Amino acid sequence: MFKTKNLLKMVVVSTMAALLLAGCGGDKDSKGSSKDVLAKIKEDKKIVFGVKYDTRLFGLKNPSTGKVEGFDIDLSKALAEEMFGKDVKPEYVEVTSKTRVGLLNNGKVDAVVATMTITDERKKEVDFTDVYFDAGQSLLVKKGSKIHSIADLKKGTKVLAVKGSTSTINIREKAPETTVLEFENYAEAFTALKAGKGDALTTDDSILYGMAEEDPSYELVGGTFTEEPYGIAVKKGNKDLVDALNKALKSLKDSGKYDEIKNKWIKK
Repeated sequence: MFKTKNLLKMVVVSTMAALLLAGCGGDKDSKGSSKDVLAKIKEDKKIVFGVKYDTRLFGLKNPSTGKVEGFDIDLSKALAEEMFGKDVKPEYVEVTSKTRVGLLNNGKVDAVVATMTITDERKKEVDFTDVYFDAGQSLLVKKGSKIHSIADLKKGTKVLAVKGSTSTINIREKAPETTVLEFENYAEAFTALKAGKGDALTTDDSILYGMAEEDPSYELVGGTFTEEPYGIAVKKGNKDLVDALNKALKSLKDSGKYDEIKNKWIKK
């Protein structure tokens, strides 16, 4: 009987200890797990944005300064200041179309501001803010190309795109006879186009304008053939952070600050 009572006590004590440890561990858990991301941002006094490093006009690392620059960068800085004043500093982590959801969901970044189109499929994985930029998919070709629109993408033509983007899905649906070659990022895709490995490069017009600005021997053709509304993505279930971002975005638009940032980078 004595042994039974002692054994029972040991089980109770062990269970309580395990529960206490679990509670302590939860406090140290990654962002978006046991603690709300917004609360963790305020506690850490920093917000980590996932941004592109290879997308001229939106997020491009300047080789001379080592800093990433563009519309998405300036907008995220303005959003951080609107939400937190000077108390929280923005930090940046490079993402690509392929890696951004994974880095968001494993807590490496708090929010993704990276030319990310809002789609029903992506809404299953992440939560989005309101639309912060309206783009549309188009084609970039060498000036003088025989390709003038998506109707010219027939069997034997090659179109370059980026892995993990909606562009690859759309082009296969709208030009099923063309061959689609996928690359890790936009820099690689544009280099391949200039090397003659494809007849056209497809992605959002906003991104293609940056490439045409970089090399004026290329141009956009055929207008847009999809709608690509960009949203800021956060880890699923973090409604407080989504609400805070939406409130800040509206405030920037109402004050004219949003247009100031947009006009600085997007001249079309």
